[in-house]
Amino acid sequence: MKIPALTPLAASLPSTVPFVGPETSERLMGRAFTARLGANESLFGPSPRAVAAMQAAASQVWMYGDPELFDLKQALAAHHGCQPENIVVGEGIDGLLGYLVRLMIGAGDPVVTSLGAYPTFNFHVAGYGGTLHRAPYKGDFEDPQALLDLAAATSAKLLYLANPDNPMGSHHPAKVIADMRANLPAETLLVLDEAYIDLAPAGTAPEIDPATPNLIRFRTFSKAHGLAGLRVGYAITNPALATAFDKLRNHFGVGRVAQAGALAALQDQAYLADVRSKVEIARARLAGIARANGAQPLPSATNFVTMDLGRDGDYARAVLKNLTAAGIFVRMPGVAPLDRCIRVSLGDEAALAAFEAALPQALRAAG
Repeated sequence: MKIPALTPLAASLPSTVPFVGPETSERLMGRAFTARLGANESLFGPSPRAVAAMQAAASQVWMYGDPELFDLKQALAAHHGCQPENIVVGEGIDGLLGYLVRLMIGAGDPVVTSLGAYPTFNFHVAGYGGTLHRAPYKGDFEDPQALLDLAAATSAKLLYLANPDNPMGSHHPAKVIADMRANLPAETLLVLDEAYIDLAPAGTAPEIDPATPNLIRFRTFSKAHGLAGLRVGYAITNPALATAFDKLRNHFGVGRVAQAGALAALQDQAYLADVRSKVEIARARLAGIARANGAQPLPSATNFVTMDLGRDGDYARAVLKNLTAAGIFVRMPGVAPLDRCIRVSLGDEAALAAFEAALPQALRAAG
């Protein structure tokens, strides 16, 4: 009996997981990490109200979740001052990016992103046969003008930008993003990933009419709301594009417990404000650890601090390897010259103290 044949495109792709999870390393080491500071999860946890809502919903998991996500979409629309028709909810930003690429990108279609930016978007583009064009960073920032120029040169259908940025933690003010959207080529949709926007300084998110046809914004409950394990993200866009997601999305992809948890988290803005305060303290703590060890902490608008180790990617990879051996899970940018850095998620005092204790030896052992 023959193995079923893949499509030529699928056969040409590597079988890979874009991010190696900490669980993989723990299985290889035969022990758990002391500090889990690599995946930009919120160690501050979710709102107690969200936990209670999920516990209450757990007894109802024999039922499918609402495939129209009515209550959550109504609440999100009210929160953002738009209509439910502007909202799409899905399995995290990663899942929604996959749907968007499937909707808009065919074989050979040009797509623009930054060299070294969030790789899961690239994973989807490759999976649907698109052609990626990458603009280099300008220092520690994604370069809006270079991205626009590349989009114009390639007639790109999609231009992806994360603001705030992952992996560098930098951000552009709202006016830069608004001007960028206003100067897009006619055929280009701006894909604005705002996963970290709840933790960014005031004035980072532009005020743009949700009905604008050349923009889709992505938000998530994974970061500031502390619900990464639920996989709930959403998009804000014009009704025509939002409705198009119904052509192919997994209508039961966001389960009943996830919908209940996300709705309760959204309604607990006081808890979100408390998380923001803890984030400010943890940023300062991590920056101090970096400086005390001769590293340069980059300004952060996220729940992580990227640390410039001052040398090259080989050195940073050695430091990362040593930290892993010491039981500290962190990650680093994957592309030069960004890979001179390591990226450390914020955490509680116990996690940051463990990182602080392990870093000096990891640096010394790297030579």
